[in-house]
Amino acid sequence: MTLYVYKFGGTSVGSVERIKSVAEKVKKVQDQGDQIIVVLSAMSGETNRLIALAKEIQTQPTEREMDVLISTGEQVTVALLCMALHELGCKAVSYTGTQVRILTDSAFTKARIREIEGAKMRADLDAGKVVVVAGFQGVDELGNITTLGRGGSDTTAVALATALKADECHIYTDVDGVYTTDPRVEPKARRLNHITFEEMLEMASLGSKVLQIRSVEFAGKYNVALRVLSSFKEGCGTLITYEESQMESALISGIAFNRDEAKLTITGVPDLPGVAYKILGPVADANIEVDMIVQNIADDATTDFTFTVDRNNYQRAKAILEESCVALGARKVTGDNTIVKISIVGVGMRSHAGIASTMFKTLASEGINIRMIATSEIKISVVVDEKYLELAVRSLHSAFELDQIAEEA
Repeated sequence: MTLYVYKFGGTSVGSVERIKSVAEKVKKVQDQGDQIIVVLSAMSGETNRLIALAKEIQTQPTEREMDVLISTGEQVTVALLCMALHELGCKAVSYTGTQVRILTDSAFTKARIREIEGAKMRADLDAGKVVVVAGFQGVDELGNITTLGRGGSDTTAVALATALKADECHIYTDVDGVYTTDPRVEPKARRLNHITFEEMLEMASLGSKVLQIRSVEFAGKYNVALRVLSSFKEGCGTLITYEESQMESALISGIAFNRDEAKLTITGVPDLPGVAYKILGPVADANIEVDMIVQNIADDATTDFTFTVDRNNYQRAKAILEESCVALGARKVTGDNTIVKISIVGVGMRSHAGIASTMFKTLASEGINIRMIATSEIKISVVVDEKYLELAVRSLHSAFELDQIAEEA
């Protein structure tokens, strides 16, 4: 007997008709004699609606009460799906995160899972029931409702699959798998049959929105086989596992990009020990995350220090840097919030030379200037002007022959 965990996102349960469609899909699994746990998000748009209501009352809503409010969206969908299953003659039972006891820390709106009590769910499964669990939420040691942050239902599904030792965790979304890049930018993008946890983690962190990054981390840590599929059309989706020999021939698996980038530079900083901390410390104290960093040493014993931040934090970070400029006796601060980051990702980089030179040659041939470069064992990221995004992605996709990847039916 196989145990599956299925997770359905907001668009998959966005209407009564779609909830009924999910119920039919779940019934087929149970009719085959397999066990199934279903994790649901709120209906599409519902969480945003609840947040908007809160802000009509309180400009900065209290985080504890915010979690009480926005956790109700998933409570609606789990109850409705169980009703739909009952209508089809399936035994099913719904649980909120509190009822099933998904124990978290007390970091409201961004809690992390500590433990899951699986005995109740296991007993229900053994009794032939479909277990339907509200995603995105849990409970802390004091009994407070907590939520796991945007996309947290993915993490709930992977955590349940880990706790109950499920054979596979299926994440149903509005796309039919992980693609070599965003098909809206490159129509020739191909669906990947397989991808490694490492590659998926990089792609998620670099701008791919298919899976929440924490869910990929969780799945990789506990070796949970993860499959991304479409709620709206049949197919085998994309399987995410550890590296396999069949993947070794692929140089690059995908191209990720992030439009929400901004670049800041402080020039003429005295080149002394601790200067990097003096520049980035105040930025970190303001809870602004820094991404790529480049430092250039000049002949006059000064340094130019450049880093990127999320575009939403650009003005705040620039103001902080201008204060540091005066304190450090630097020359000036410059910035640019019309840049993008483009990254090529692939475990094949480990055993093949020339990947970086191919990337740089391809961009140069299109007249695209590279502003910054960062590398890791399985990725190369560059910062370019925003106006070149689509041209760069399409050119790289062709150069690495990603449009030649064969898809399974």
